[in-house]
Amino acid sequence: MNRQIADWSEAEAFLAAHPDVEAVDIVLTDANGIGRGKIIRRHEVESLYRHGRHLPSSILGLDVTGEDVEETGLVWSVGDADLRAWPLSGTLVLLPWTRPLRAQVLVSLYHLDGSPHGADPRHALAAQLASLAAEGLYPAGAFELEFYLLDAQPGPDGKPRPVAMALDGRRHGQVQVYGLDDLDGMQPFFGPVYDAARAQGLPLETLISEYAPGQYELTLRYRTDLLRAADDLVMLKRLVRAMARRHGMIACFMAKPLAGQAGSGMHLHVSLNDGQGRNLFAEEEGQTAPNPLLRRAIGGLAATMGDGMLAFAPHANSWRRFVARLYAPVQPTWGINDRSVALRIPAGPAAARRVEHRPSGVDANPYLVGTAVLAGIRHGIAHDIDPGPAADYQGFTQETPFTGTMPADWRAAIAQAQTSDFLKSALGPDLHRAFLAIKQAELLRVAGAIPDTDYQLYLHQV
Repeated sequence: MNRQIADWSEAEAFLAAHPDVEAVDIVLTDANGIGRGKIIRRHEVESLYRHGRHLPSSILGLDVTGEDVEETGLVWSVGDADLRAWPLSGTLVLLPWTRPLRAQVLVSLYHLDGSPHGADPRHALAAQLASLAAEGLYPAGAFELEFYLLDAQPGPDGKPRPVAMALDGRRHGQVQVYGLDDLDGMQPFFGPVYDAARAQGLPLETLISEYAPGQYELTLRYRTDLLRAADDLVMLKRLVRAMARRHGMIACFMAKPLAGQAGSGMHLHVSLNDGQGRNLFAEEEGQTAPNPLLRRAIGGLAATMGDGMLAFAPHANSWRRFVARLYAPVQPTWGINDRSVALRIPAGPAAARRVEHRPSGVDANPYLVGTAVLAGIRHGIAHDIDPGPAADYQGFTQETPFTGTMPADWRAAIAQAQTSDFLKSALGPDLHRAFLAIKQAELLRVAGAIPDTDYQLYLHQV
């Protein structure tokens, strides 16, 4: 049995420890990063762990609205046949905010013969990890979660607006980046978030007031297993969304929800360890940063960034985030202790050396982001790619050897991803086909809509 699949003894002990749990959410993450599945009753849990649970193949062929995309090859061309979902080890946790009390467990999808289903994004990341492990390389890392807290009801202008302070109802329109008073004012919300994360075993760490009114960041502890780091992000988004709803707020994970304000990113910090857990990106005594292996990894990430941009910025709204000097990278640049770049080497001790991959929006699927990032690192190492000079704090304007490989917009990113041998190899043919079909269906949906801006600009003027 796959080592990621949980044994019944794990659930048996959990249920014994929590006799008041009445039901369990089984959560499968689709290509858009949306959790889909079922809520099963307590007496059904043993069957899930012993025999798996049937889910239709179309569950991985849905667009962002939940409608079938036949072009994925996962709907009627295969008769919407059942596949088998298996629970993942270590992901059975309480949903402490629910009444009656429920739990949740993450699942992955397999063919009935037990082989991993190629369109499940989590399997794509697992495959990259297996390829690196075969080379004696073991990625470690963590994701950061930026998001907005918005009022449940729109403002007087009919548009979303930042939520009032939970402590006293005060509103302000100031940025107040790193403002501690704002964090204190939201403690009636964030206190329960931390309590719920603790109950779920999520390694939640720093809370930051980010670069816009109502925007916040939560960080997660660095993991030696990047698959678990992606699971952490999936679980944290679900937790924050659920807690916000219960506090009369909207936790917004759009990449760019408010015009004129900063977008929300999902930065991935990643390093490579050897079999003894030593950081291979660390410099030896007297060595200049970055060391040769890290430099090649950065070269690969820069060279493949254009092909991977659809994974990093998967929706139409994602591309509104890329505005110079609003902390979203606009070129495949790198630098040391420099937030103007796409690939940042943070300051700190050599033993903690890592690269911060900054292009991804918070609307991206962390499994796809991790897959494309690890494939880029492997590409750079295998082909000994030099990233060129550091940006020297000019990341918004500096040309690089790879600038011309970047798509200009979402439509171009879809076209580039469609023909990319790199992305097809990274995702695998089944996921590549399904993901591109889903994005093309979304593009047609967006292209067929008339936005309010069109009426404002043209209704009475042309």
